[in-house]
Amino acid sequence: MTYEPAGIDPEELSPDGDQLDLAERLSLRRVAGMSTQLADISEVEYRELQLERVVLVSVWTTGSEVDADNAMAELKLLAETAGSQVLEGLVQRRGTPDPATFIGRGKVDELRQVVVATGADTVICDGELEPAQLRNLEDRVGVKVIDRTALILDIFASHAKSAEGKAQVELAQLQYLRQRLRGWGGNLSRQAGGRAAGGAGIGGRGPGETKIETDRRRIKTRIAVLRRRLRELESVRDTKRSQRTRNQVPSVAIVGYTNAGKSSLLNRLTGAGVLVEDALFATLDPTTRRSAASDGRVYTLTDTVGFIRHLPHDLVEAFRSTLEESTSADLLLHVVDGSDPDPFGQVAAVRTVLADIGAAGVPEQLVVNKIDAAQPDTLLALRGRYPDAVFVSARTGVGIDDLRDRVEQRLPRPEIEVRALVPYDRGDLINRIHRDGEFLDSEHTEHGTLVVARVNADLAGELARYATHA
Repeated sequence: MTYEPAGIDPEELSPDGDQLDLAERLSLRRVAGMSTQLADISEVEYRELQLERVVLVSVWTTGSEVDADNAMAELKLLAETAGSQVLEGLVQRRGTPDPATFIGRGKVDELRQVVVATGADTVICDGELEPAQLRNLEDRVGVKVIDRTALILDIFASHAKSAEGKAQVELAQLQYLRQRLRGWGGNLSRQAGGRAAGGAGIGGRGPGETKIETDRRRIKTRIAVLRRRLRELESVRDTKRSQRTRNQVPSVAIVGYTNAGKSSLLNRLTGAGVLVEDALFATLDPTTRRSAASDGRVYTLTDTVGFIRHLPHDLVEAFRSTLEESTSADLLLHVVDGSDPDPFGQVAAVRTVLADIGAAGVPEQLVVNKIDAAQPDTLLALRGRYPDAVFVSARTGVGIDDLRDRVEQRLPRPEIEVRALVPYDRGDLINRIHRDGEFLDSEHTEHGTLVVARVNADLAGELARYATHA
């Protein structure tokens, strides 16, 4: 009597059994439905939060060992901001990155061993990888590999809130992705299809457009749409900026390294209520608020997007309209995190980006923030290197009054000095002098207010009819 498995036709059984290779017979087989993880999308709020488990890799080409450690610490903060769990960090000393695998062919095997031992599912490289490097690393390591640029773009995508910010980030991501498209298997086959499939029919079969070419064409079309949308949004920003320029309102832009406390400083100076978070790139959208000097002059303060070492070129291009707030400013408040392990590197990185966007010639006031959390030795070194810097704590308010005084001193002063007897029924002119000009002297007489002030050209023209030399 032979045994026949239930539910199987005896005629379908082969006397030789299932023809499987030895490796297939001995391999582990995954049994479906054994996970306790909830799979119903409606139960998403009850799922366990699973962070990506990453291994960091850096190539140390220049600088000291301390510089390499600081760069790795910054990469760790970026990875954690993106929502991952850092398991290991590896640094290799090389003259230049390997053109094929970034870290060298032999070191890739060591990286693979670390990935397997830690159970990582992602490798993050501290640099911008070429498409070939990315492909070779993924093929040999066996897990997802991303570079520093993709990591920063991912953070920007999760933090963008406004329509302009989202469009800028998407544009940067598509520009980055366009050169790194990959295809596998059928994705590379050329098929024109028959007439029923929307093709050319008989005579039209054969070489057609590959899947990767279709993707590249769609990306190119989407980039054109985004550029057009950003031009429209840029025209709105230019209109607002031109109104301030026409009224000759001085502008101050707050620039600096990401997480240096720029938004906290804006809130402390103006009460703007901008989002403050101890995270990299917490705020991407610029915020402009009006403020007044002690003599009544009005000026604007603008919080801009934070900078970082080796800021991706695609991001600089996409955020150019936003970064132009810095190029058109009358004064830059360059905020430095005094508690950072390498504040001097922050200053150099920010000045490099300012030079790239054409803002190197704008007057700059260095502001060292977070002095309440900084080391005394670091503050002493900063005072020695930058004697004109203002040292503040946006959290406690220490030094804020000194910063206000310094900003007022460095605001552009009206160019034309006038002496006029303004009638009492022209109080609007007196108000404009308070708002846009600078009083040097004033005296109330029986015929009006005798003023000596410095004003802009437009206001000087209106005061000319009341000019007096007495």
